Amino acid sequence: MIRPFVLLAAAIAALGGLLFGYDTGVISGAILFVNKDFGLKPELSGFVVAVVTIGCIIGAGTAGYFADRFGRRWSLLAAGIIFGIGGLLSAFAPTVATLILARGVVGLAVGFASVVSPLYVSEISPASIRGGLVSLYQLAITVGILAAYIVDVIYARSGDWRMMLGVAVVPSLALVIGMLFMPESPRYLFKVGKMAQAHEELGRIHGEADVDIEEASILESLKIKDIGFAAFKMPDVRFALFIGVGLAVLQAITGINAVIYYGPQIFAMAGIADSGSAIGATAVVGVVNVLLTFVAILSSDRFGRKPLLYLSCSGMLIALVTLAAAFAFGKGGSSLGLIALGSMMLYVGCFAFGLGPIVWVLISEIFPLQARGLGMSISTLSNWVANFVIAQFFIIVVGAVGQAGTFLIFALLVVVTIVFVAKYVPETKRELLEKIRVLPKEPVVS
Repeated sequence: MIRPFVLLAAAIAALGGLLFGYDTGVISGAILFVNKDFGLKPELSGFVVAVVTIGCIIGAGTAGYFADRFGRRWSLLAAGIIFGIGGLLSAFAPTVATLILARGVVGLAVGFASVVSPLYVSEISPASIRGGLVSLYQLAITVGILAAYIVDVIYARSGDWRMMLGVAVVPSLALVIGMLFMPESPRYLFKVGKMAQAHEELGRIHGEADVDIEEASILESLKIKDIGFAAFKMPDVRFALFIGVGLAVLQAITGINAVIYYGPQIFAMAGIADSGSAIGATAVVGVVNVLLTFVAILSSDRFGRKPLLYLSCSGMLIALVTLAAAFAFGKGGSSLGLIALGSMMLYVGCFAFGLGPIVWVLISEIFPLQARGLGMSISTLSNWVANFVIAQFFIIVVGAVGQAGTFLIFALLVVVTIVFVAKYVPETKRELLEKIRVLPKEPVVS
């Protein structure tokens, strides 16, 4: 039975995911009005969208160091403060340059949260429900994206993009206040030698009767003295990094970020020309995103990580091929718009219960404690580099190869993802975090 304390701690940490989702999703509606107010050309408009990922790259690249140096809790507090600063600066930006700076600050916080939130949740979760609790992070991302779409719809009539961007200050305050009352990860406390405090927090998670096995596995893992980059001299840690980076990149380049950032523009390409209607259609997709994420929460610890990945990628493949065919052979009008809406609902729904949450679950599990912060940081950094490429060049690629060609490329990348999962990704359900091992020749859990 899950302890209320553990659920509360996971839910508050997941607010980092909500802010991640909101601040990356809200720009899809806001950019339509930013373009009008500042008269932006497509290249600069694309950079306003993509600059957040530059901040994410910096944040993700440094988050592992800060999480290992100052702790998971303080790193999440810092992310909440930076989120608030970025939201306020975005809302009051007088020029495009200021808005670009503000979006970069927001990206820094998103990058921090995208590493530390799943790391923290993974380390405070019992093995039997770890997949579901880490999936709360992805659920929070989808709720944040949906909230962004709803706020976009509310302010679409007035075109008030400043309010669209500024609303993010509210959940950032909730994250900061909430984390002030949350404990540090017991695994981090063991790592830095605070044994009594670590034992106490482990007891709050598992109950005193179940602490001994978990504590013994953590202490056993700490006998390996390689820390930081030195840990990557070990073949299993290097292979874990290969899997983590591979999954993170594939999650980004199979098209989800194009849908999140450019949803209204995609619907406009399909014939839904009115800005309010395009944003509304995107909001419908956001509802599907939230609802289907519950499948991962309820199923990842029961059926395992890999079955959900296979099912998820299969549905995404069908949706992308259908969307590509609709753009290739459709003649525009309402029929193309409906096919686009249906395909994107299927695509996002399938992503929501598999490739979205399960990637975060796996990269929070496959690294040993000594390399976990750094390994997650490098993996997430790779995700944001790929994210930047998609955000910056999606519209350009559409112009070069057409809508059908672009979505067909995404479909082919989904096929690559299925092959990668089959060949390299281990099944990790219900294993103690310190017992998970990935081996170069045969990725298994021992």
